[in-house]
Amino acid sequence: MAQEKTGDFWVNGKLFGKQSCHITEDVENSDYLIVIGANPWQSHGFPRARKVLGEIAKDPKRKMVVIDPRSTKTAEMADVHLQVKPGTDAYLLSAILGIIIQEGLEDHEFLSKHTVGFDQIKKIFTDVSVKDYVDRAGLDLKLVQNVARAFANADRGCVRVDLGIQQSLHSTLNSYLEKLLFIITGNFGKKGSNNLHTQLVPIVGHSNEPEKGGATTKVTGMKEISNFYPPNILPSEIDTDHPERVRALIVDSSNPILTAADSNAYRKAFEKLDLLVVIDVANTETSRMAHYVLPAQSQFEKWEAAFFTLDFPSNYFQLRKPIVEPRGDTLAEPEIYRRIMVAMGLFPKRFPLLERIARWHSRFPSLGVFPIGLKMFFTLYPTYKKSVLMILYATLGKVLPDKANNAAMLWGASHLYAKRYRNAVLRTGLKGKGFMLGENLFKQALEKRSGIKISEHTYEEVWDLLEHPDKKIHLVITEMHDALQDLEKEFSTNKEFPFILAAGERRSYNANQIFRDPEWRKKDKDGALRMHPEDAAKVDVLNGDLVLCSSAKDTIKVQAIFDEAMHLGYVSLPHGYGFEYVDADNPENLRQNGPQINRLTSSEHCDPIAKTPYHKYVPVQIKPITVLTEV
Repeated sequence: MAQEKTGDFWVNGKLFGKQSCHITEDVENSDYLIVIGANPWQSHGFPRARKVLGEIAKDPKRKMVVIDPRSTKTAEMADVHLQVKPGTDAYLLSAILGIIIQEGLEDHEFLSKHTVGFDQIKKIFTDVSVKDYVDRAGLDLKLVQNVARAFANADRGCVRVDLGIQQSLHSTLNSYLEKLLFIITGNFGKKGSNNLHTQLVPIVGHSNEPEKGGATTKVTGMKEISNFYPPNILPSEIDTDHPERVRALIVDSSNPILTAADSNAYRKAFEKLDLLVVIDVANTETSRMAHYVLPAQSQFEKWEAAFFTLDFPSNYFQLRKPIVEPRGDTLAEPEIYRRIMVAMGLFPKRFPLLERIARWHSRFPSLGVFPIGLKMFFTLYPTYKKSVLMILYATLGKVLPDKANNAAMLWGASHLYAKRYRNAVLRTGLKGKGFMLGENLFKQALEKRSGIKISEHTYEEVWDLLEHPDKKIHLVITEMHDALQDLEKEFSTNKEFPFILAAGERRSYNANQIFRDPEWRKKDKDGALRMHPEDAAKVDVLNGDLVLCSSAKDTIKVQAIFDEAMHLGYVSLPHGYGFEYVDADNPENLRQNGPQINRLTSSEHCDPIAKTPYHKYVPVQIKPITVLTEV
């Protein structure tokens, strides 16, 4: 999330009061859907994505518009495909907002009741040169006007976005503009629109700005957003003579040598670390550089959960039970961390009294002895408050059924959630007085294998989720208005690198790098470069040729495949390739599967606010290998 979503989180903080306020899309109930920089048919970004998209496509009363440089499967199903020129989404969105505001199509009643600052927004977009911006986006003015008017007049308009605009030029500005689109048309806080949602486990937090006491890094001075720092800055925080540079690093379930921007910079920086520890299920490119590798259990060998409880008004959660016994000398991550803390002297080996209280609690939960015991313990030992999750794991975890130690942290999360959103939890049908509602929520999560409904909200409660004291949306973000002024500068292309590469496209046979043997892939085993045949002809490339793809950072060898779905001048490579795997015929030999795309990307080529890399807009040149060999 730190190299994908933090610009979006930062905008949410300004608009809604805290960066932990997160938008969800009620696509299923919308009658006018705009999909921007996303291909949910492939990425499944919302529940039952393919079925819902099919229902919208078949219903003449519902409309779908897709904004994407590629003609994706989702775009093929749409009523309108705005095949925007790569990197010009901010121009197009500004033009759509300009049309709506210049024609007086905004929802005046909604804006007056629920927002602050619309007069300033109105002035900005009244001055937008709509035709000029649409031309820059490479689109037809009348078509864009029709989309803007239809969305403004829709009863239930909804906007769905993803990495196509969140990892492209103007990424944070794009996040601001797409939110203005559904806000100024009143498509917020109602069925079939965009809404805020609750989180069972708050994986997205809030960070104050530095001038309000927010933390910054020692070397680059980068501010924290949503309790994250961007991976883009990590090499610079290590590879320096600064006295407070990063010297030790724990990498958990990640392979930044391949998955973060500028692989070469990462390798160089990691070689300078005094200590590199990797916790993972696979021997990755990053783990091969580590001083210590601590092998973790796979998702199938331990109690696991995804904390993306992103739905509204009904929200769901599933705790997954292990389906096979752990193999080899592996441990679940909480146990690895507990042992590290014990070895560092930060944590005792056991908490005998709390363990006994936990056993009593498991037998007689209605007595509330464990919450009381925890409160007394933290009163006596306040320094342990920061380790509350580990204490739950080391005490309550020992008495959970079926060795569900990992699930102990959910006990605390369930109680906090039930306390904060009590009415919404009660609407699910769950019973419980006082703290027993949280206890029953936790018990239900443990016992119901197919998942549970954790809350049922009303649309009026969306406004309770805003964090501004006045419970209104604050539309004015000074930094974004400055960025809008910068759009007036001429948009130009790079003559040395005439193609734009989308580095990290989702395809049918993508997966993360836990799956390292490519034999599971039925198609696209080597991760081909997709390009329009007209573009290929310009550089003397034939379908299936091996080519050199070069950026300002490096050059890689890839196979080129023709794809008429690509916008002219736009090429793509998939993520999830480039890793080394063991050759089945020769176990001593490591082979590389496909392109290492982050050799081409750059740490510096990123959003100025969030430092999110522009993975979807990497200037490159493409040359056939045969031509270069002759030269």
